[in-house]
Amino acid sequence: MILGALIDAGVPLSDVRRALGSLAIDPESVWTERVTRTGISATKFCVRGEDVPRDQADDHEGPHDHDAGGHSHAPHTDAHETRHQHHHAHRSLAEIGLLIDRSALSAAGKTRAKALFRRLGDVEAGIHGTTVDTVHLHEVGALDSIVDIVGAVFALESLGIDRIVSSPLNVGSGSIRSAHGLYPVPAPATMKLLEGTPIYSGPQQVEMVTPTGALLVTAYATEFGGLPPMRVRAIGYGAGSRDLPDTPNVLRVLIGDADSTAAAQAVVTIEAEIDDMNPQIFGLLMERLLREGALDVFYTSIQMKKNRPGTLLTVIAEPQARAALTSTIFRETTTIGVRYREMSRECLDRETVSVETPGGTIRVKVARRNGEILNASPEFDDCVRVAGETGRPLKDVQLAAMQAFAARHAS
Repeated sequence: MILGALIDAGVPLSDVRRALGSLAIDPESVWTERVTRTGISATKFCVRGEDVPRDQADDHEGPHDHDAGGHSHAPHTDAHETRHQHHHAHRSLAEIGLLIDRSALSAAGKTRAKALFRRLGDVEAGIHGTTVDTVHLHEVGALDSIVDIVGAVFALESLGIDRIVSSPLNVGSGSIRSAHGLYPVPAPATMKLLEGTPIYSGPQQVEMVTPTGALLVTAYATEFGGLPPMRVRAIGYGAGSRDLPDTPNVLRVLIGDADSTAAAQAVVTIEAEIDDMNPQIFGLLMERLLREGALDVFYTSIQMKKNRPGTLLTVIAEPQARAALTSTIFRETTTIGVRYREMSRECLDRETVSVETPGGTIRVKVARRNGEILNASPEFDDCVRVAGETGRPLKDVQLAAMQAFAARHAS
């Protein structure tokens, strides 16, 4: 689905075929189809070569739902072909590395593709209690998955993308059957690959993220959250095999340029009303929330129901920190509920410079927009220190710091 979306967004299929080299056996073993998924027209990337018939699917480890993952299924004609394909779907990392070397990826691309499979091997070895040198990658070691990963590495490299942002991932729900029995969704390998990644369980009773998808998204995405400020140049939709009744089974990719005129940052605001807590706790709570990643914490006096005076706790944080900060709020306060909303904020560019004053060195916080200095303020703690050491009034120390900064800026 990832490669289908990138091709749909403009990466030529002919270039992908050339990059695969001898990996794809022949150019006609990979192709695209135009399909519709719940009303959305999308590109389905197809690979012919080693798909196992659906009645053989339970013989595989590393289970995932092919329909949800967008893999194609070619018909099989006889038992010999099925056994041959099943055998070659179980590859070691060394075997996969040799296949990648036969591709036409750049040297950097080959290194990255091998690193991806090495990571997958580490995950599988940990799950099965073996070593990475002896682990065999099953369904993800099949030729179609290798083509998916190598093709995606090439496509992203050819686009010259330097920043990838992903939405939180809908992993689906339900269960899947493997050679080891009935597993919950996400499958063990997928779940391990998604460790530390924002995920949620949608209403779909299918596997919505496969090991291949989890591997690629977590390796390339540097941020998870809402759409960043950007000017969209291309849109692509990659289709999975399954056509879900109520949700388009597609992956959408937006390609564009960062919008330098919109310096917005996605943040989440967390609020909790508190009216029955020892006020001594509020100071410690603020320190802990800031230490755990909150961008800002403040309190507002409010009047609550039954005319009781209370305190509104407000926490500003990056979206990925919300869960941890919410846990701290529940653990450290008497509140029984929090609410949150996502929004955008715009900040000036900030830096800290040091200036020399008659009483000593003082740091000055400088805020700019498009290179123009709009605000400057001496660090309060530094001014308090110098005032204490010299016996001068605090306001005189602050004035001296600003005069030193102005003199430095003028020069």
